[in-house]
Amino acid sequence: MAPADTTAAETAFADSAKAAKPKVLTPKEVLSWLPYDATPEQQDSAIQAHFKPDSIHWSNRPDTLHLPGHSVGKDVRIVDLPLYYRESFFSQSPYYHPEMPAGRPGVAGDPVPYTIASDDLLTSLLLGCFILGCVAFAQSRDFIFRQVKHFFRVRNEGTSEIAETTGEIRFQIFLALQTSLLYAILFFLYLRHLHVETFIAEQFVVIGILTGLVAGYFLLKAFAQWFVGWVFFGKRKNNQWLKSFLFLVSSQGVLLLPLVMLQAYFQLTVKSSIIYVGIVLGTTKILSLYKTHLIFFRQKGQFLQFFLYFCALEIVPLFALWGVLTIASNYLKINF
Repeated sequence: MAPADTTAAETAFADSAKAAKPKVLTPKEVLSWLPYDATPEQQDSAIQAHFKPDSIHWSNRPDTLHLPGHSVGKDVRIVDLPLYYRESFFSQSPYYHPEMPAGRPGVAGDPVPYTIASDDLLTSLLLGCFILGCVAFAQSRDFIFRQVKHFFRVRNEGTSEIAETTGEIRFQIFLALQTSLLYAILFFLYLRHLHVETFIAEQFVVIGILTGLVAGYFLLKAFAQWFVGWVFFGKRKNNQWLKSFLFLVSSQGVLLLPLVMLQAYFQLTVKSSIIYVGIVLGTTKILSLYKTHLIFFRQKGQFLQFFLYFCALEIVPLFALWGVLTIASNYLKINF
């Protein structure tokens, strides 16, 4: 046979074999059938319709990768292997044990900022204060009206006073504790306004510490006023002033609760909050000034004593409280 005939025969055999071999369908060819503006969902559906995943056949052959001259390694799942055989450099690695938490690889994102509205504990406390305050107000409504009526009335020396019941005293103490909590929350929100967001403890712990400081301020102030009244004034006037002081403190808890609710859950502006707190404090100090004058300094010629009493027991403790809260916040926050 001539060489030309041999080449022609081989070419004809290759063409026949190529013609007999089925054409392999490719994803590119399938995608070319779709219109130009086909969506990714349509492209994915077309690929899944023409290509079916084959079953995976895992190898059952033993692993023969070991050092030359050494026997084939054993499976680490065998329980009777010695400890030195089962342990290796990666034995304690979380990537070697999928059942161990390995953490999130990559760069951490920005954490969600803390808010009073997202704190379940403080939300429960504020809701409880609101509900208990409403219930207590409904039961002690006559007492509140009587206190407001007698607050601006000048009592004579021989006038008898209506004794307060245990429930009324508990109601005022509850409102005084609520006042301490609300002042602490407002100061905490003020720190957040100053971009103080990281503390050495949880946020509710910080608010609890601030609440304790405010409550301690009211207790020390009441003790100082009781001691001064016990030394310079009579027992009757002293008790009358302490009742008025407790009423003023408890009234602040009622007035500050709407402000804290608006600030925590409705993002009230800080400027409006400061104005509101200033009005509450200013009104309280004016009423305290008026009541102090009625109880202790009604006689003429006692203006100097009245001025010293008010500055020493009203103004100075307020600035001292601000300084203590500022120092405490500096200790509690994390300084970078």
